[in-house]
Amino acid sequence: MPTGFFTDTTVCIGCKACEVACKQWNQLPDDGYHFTGMSFDNTMHLGASTWRHVSFTERPVPLSGADTGFSWLMASDVCKHCARAGCLENCPTGAIVRTEFGSVYVQPDICNGCGYCVSGCPFGVIDRNHDDGRAWKCTLCYDRQKAELEPACAKACPTDSIQFGEVEELKQRARKRVEELHENGVKEAYLYGADAASQPGTGGLNAFFLLVDKPEVYNLPPDPEVPTIRGNQSWKAAGFAAVGVAAAALLSALIGRTAKNES
Repeated sequence: MPTGFFTDTTVCIGCKACEVACKQWNQLPDDGYHFTGMSFDNTMHLGASTWRHVSFTERPVPLSGADTGFSWLMASDVCKHCARAGCLENCPTGAIVRTEFGSVYVQPDICNGCGYCVSGCPFGVIDRNHDDGRAWKCTLCYDRQKAELEPACAKACPTDSIQFGEVEELKQRARKRVEELHENGVKEAYLYGADAASQPGTGGLNAFFLLVDKPEVYNLPPDPEVPTIRGNQSWKAAGFAAVGVAAAALLSALIGRTAKNES
C-alpha cells in the first residue's frame, strides 16, 4: 500500500519544526539570510534546498458591524507524490522512479540536470540545484521508511498537522476530520487532492491537504494536471486531423475520376 501525508492546516501553528527537521535529516543547506518582506515566511517557496515550506497567509475576516480583522492561514507544503507524476513522465533518463512505498524519488546519481521534470510538475515543487544543476525534492524520507521510521517532518510536528501513514487509511481519517469540523461550524473545510475523481489531472495526491479557503490562497493550483495529458490529447487531435485530410483527398480523387468518366 502506498504511504503519504495528510496535512491538516487547521491545526498548523507555523512553528516550522517540520522545515527544520527536514533540513536537518536530509542535510540541506540554509536558504540564505535575506529580508524577504514576507512576514514570517523566510523560505517563501519549495525548492532544491527547501523540501518542506510553511506558508503564512494573512487574510481579512469580518468582525461585528462593519469592522474587519485579520487572521493567519498557515500550511506546511511539500511534494505531493502524485499518483500520476508529471516529473516522472517527463524524465528522459529514468532518474525519477516510483518506490515500493508509492513515493516519487529522484535518483541523484542518474539525474543529468536537463530540467524536464521541473516543467512537468504542475505544483512547481521540483527544482534544480544552482551548484550542480541536478533536480531535488522531498523523498518522503525514503531512507527512514526503509528503516521503518516515519518521515522527519511528521515526527517533529507538535500538533499532528502533518500525519503520515498508508494513504487509504489517511483518507478515512481526513474525511472524519472534515465531518468533525463541519459539525463544529467550520463549513468551509474540505480536502484537496484526496480524491482522484476531483483531481483527474494528477490521479490524486499521496500528500493531500485539509483546507478552509480556495486553493489559490495557499498557493495551490485549483485544477492541476500533468502536461502529458494535453500532449496525449494533441496527438489524438493530430491523428484525427490526418485521417480527415486523407479522407478529403480520397473523396476529391473519386469526384475527379467520376467527372472525367462522365465527360
